[in-house]
Amino acid sequence: MKVVADDKIPFLKGVLEPYAEVVYLPGAKTAAADVHDADALITRTRTKCHAALLKDSNVKFIATATIGYDHIDTEYLDKNGIAWTNAPGCNSGSVAQYLTSALLNLAVKYKFKLHEKTLGIIGVGNVGTKVAKIADALGMKVILNDPPRAAKEGDSQFTSLGALIKEADIITMHVPLADDGDYPTYYLADNEFFSRMKQGAFFINSSRGEVCDGEALIYALSSGKLSGAVLDVWENEPDIDQELMKMLDFATPHIAGYSTDGKANGTAMSVNAVADLFNLPLKNWYPDDVPSPPNSIITAVDSGNFERDLLTVVSQSYNLAEDSTRLLNSPSTFEKQRGDYPLRREFYAYSVRGRMSPALRKTLSGLGFKIQE
Repeated sequence: MKVVADDKIPFLKGVLEPYAEVVYLPGAKTAAADVHDADALITRTRTKCHAALLKDSNVKFIATATIGYDHIDTEYLDKNGIAWTNAPGCNSGSVAQYLTSALLNLAVKYKFKLHEKTLGIIGVGNVGTKVAKIADALGMKVILNDPPRAAKEGDSQFTSLGALIKEADIITMHVPLADDGDYPTYYLADNEFFSRMKQGAFFINSSRGEVCDGEALIYALSSGKLSGAVLDVWENEPDIDQELMKMLDFATPHIAGYSTDGKANGTAMSVNAVADLFNLPLKNWYPDDVPSPPNSIITAVDSGNFERDLLTVVSQSYNLAEDSTRLLNSPSTFEKQRGDYPLRREFYAYSVRGRMSPALRKTLSGLGFKIQE
């Protein structure tokens, strides 16, 4: 069999080669001629899997090593008997880590206490659920909006979109991109959305760029309606709106889910899906070469400023500000920054020692850090 794979998918090279011919190509440059005689594709979001790529090909299966699958024309695949799968939840811990850093950086920059703020989470799937857990560990009030889940499970744990917009001090988006259907999300955050937010609130989007109307966000920021915003995803990636970028508190190149752990999870889910379909002897495969962080022991400090002390620890595992500075300094290298993204391990890969207040100790443990006694 033949597999065509995105050459930026980590931990993959050498895994399938004993059982298949594997061709590695840049995702955005993978063309119809490349996949014509392939049996399976292992992709990321940069490969548009639609009729123009797949017509008259031998492709029987597509696995994307990502949560999102709006780059896949699922209707076309279903009609043409091409099976497909994504990797739900693979990088949910990574996005939760990103949100932890974003919330703490905003709190320190604007000098507010997280326990006094309400976080509104729009989209409560694998990612949104983990974000809710970290917000709870940070002491925030959390309100949830997820119409598809509310329709299935009832409204008891969910808030209407209108009520969430009105009540939340910080809104974070964790929805898939949908142009139509029962729950469209394209430009969900538009002029009306921002006009209904609290005066001085904050907006974070790490889901899909087109969930947010960039021009509307520019107006909300420039008019003073919002105090600030954080974006990891953009319309027209990688050709991002640099005017908007410069207005943000933190701007990153679609890397919220780019922890090494998340990448390993996504690769493993894709490999296992291919192995299951084609009966390859790789049951429950997981990479055995996930590197450890260079400094896995973090020393905490106790200055008496909870948010700052917490950010000091979190930033030694993941520093959002560094990613933002790289993009601000070189927006034209958006794709290169993604492709060359450095090692980043999630909180559970670190142990924290040193003097900690009971509150700091409890919060770090709740976030997933190991605590050394």
